[in-house]
Amino acid sequence: MTDKKEPSERRAGRPGSADVLGSNSEIGRKLRQYYDGLVSEEVPDRFAQLLQQLDQAESAAKSE
Repeated sequence: MTDKKEPSERRAGRPGSADVLGSNSEIGRKLRQYYDGLVSEEVPDRFAQLLQQLDQAESAAKSE
């Protein structure tokens, strides 16, 4: 009888395979940490002003 489970399902059942991704999980953790740091930073005032000007220009263009 053949094992028709997906490769990821077969690995998950192995003893000692709590971290199936190995070094990729460390990369994922570091990327998440970096992303969380970026998201928590404040938007610079100048950038916020530019976004507001863009919104106003788009609103004016739609109302014409």
